[in-house]
Amino acid sequence: MNKQFTVLSLNISTKKGEKKTPVDHVELRVNHGIVGDAHAGDWLRQISMLADEDIDSMRDRGVDLHFGDFAENITTHGIALAELPIGTRLVIGNTELEVTQIGKECHQGCAIRRQVGDCVMPRMGIFCKVIRGGSLRRNDTGVAVAE
Repeated sequence: MNKQFTVLSLNISTKKGEKKTPVDHVELRVNHGIVGDAHAGDWLRQISMLADEDIDSMRDRGVDLHFGDFAENITTHGIALAELPIGTRLVIGNTELEVTQIGKECHQGCAIRRQVGDCVMPRMGIFCKVIRGGSLRRNDTGVAVAE
């Protein structure tokens, strides 16, 4: 497999149910997720990821969107995340994630869905758990490898 990609943005929030704010770097903790993010915890959806190419499909509808607007923790470029099989390992810098879920049920309060009638996160977003912790920075490169 060995599909390479770039981290365009790292995004966190202190409360669930809100957009995430871009930051320059984050710390990943095993079986937890991103230190300081509201969605971190001992569960299968510790980190959410969305490809900028999928965000572009919404921007093409005339919506002004920024990194973190879909509440994704990591925004990538160069990889079709939703096509990765569950169990795929993502090695980014000195960290390692495992894909645990593709897509999710969209919650009723989704501002983007209300605005344009659609949202890509339920179909194109993925969720991961942290296998090897460490630091991530914007513009780090990663590779997807078969389990």
